[in-house]
Amino acid sequence: MDAWMEGFTAGMREAFGERLLFVGLQGSRARGEARADSDIDVVVLLDRLGPAGLDAYRAAVDGMPEREALCGFVSGWGELAAWDRADLFQFCRDTVPYLGSLGPIQSSICEADVRRAVHEGACAIYHACCHNYLHERSPELLRSLRKSASFVLRAKHFLETGDYVSRRADLLPLLQGPDREVLAPLPEGEGAFEEGSKGLLAWASALISRYAQV
Repeated sequence: MDAWMEGFTAGMREAFGERLLFVGLQGSRARGEARADSDIDVVVLLDRLGPAGLDAYRAAVDGMPEREALCGFVSGWGELAAWDRADLFQFCRDTVPYLGSLGPIQSSICEADVRRAVHEGACAIYHACCHNYLHERSPELLRSLRKSASFVLRAKHFLETGDYVSRRADLLPLLQGPDREVLAPLPEGEGAFEEGSKGLLAWASALISRYAQV
């Protein structure tokens, strides 16, 4: 992955020159949790971004190895700096830099932003869990929501300890009670969907109440 990112960064330098301010890697590849078919989630920040920049990016990556796996976030620096800071908390912490630094953006994030990240994440999971329980009835979607809970728990753990743990396998032993239960694999068998959904719903509800902005 490091060799691929070095080649990708060189391609971005060739395409954009001094306009290229940052290149980073996110997602399972950055956390060392990737499968063979996992996406490559890159971050590319330019001094500014418009349609011509998007076209230049597409032209630069079209001949790269693993093109079909490439995805991620491309933006102008100013737009990202003005982004919702609740979203930026996870964004900055989960990005491994290969060129440049997100330090100026990360330093603007305060405790209230992290609390809002927990609250908004719990709200999204609560809503999706209710919808799935009533309509989709999908165990696969439930597993996806429990995976999403791991990102909320990273922010919650950071608020409680000041320590950001990016890998799920490292975070799980540090959790207790409902926090640990929502990250456990969904059991198989009759009643597992109902039990898993109700547990996730109760967990999200508690966080919504606890981290509501007052």
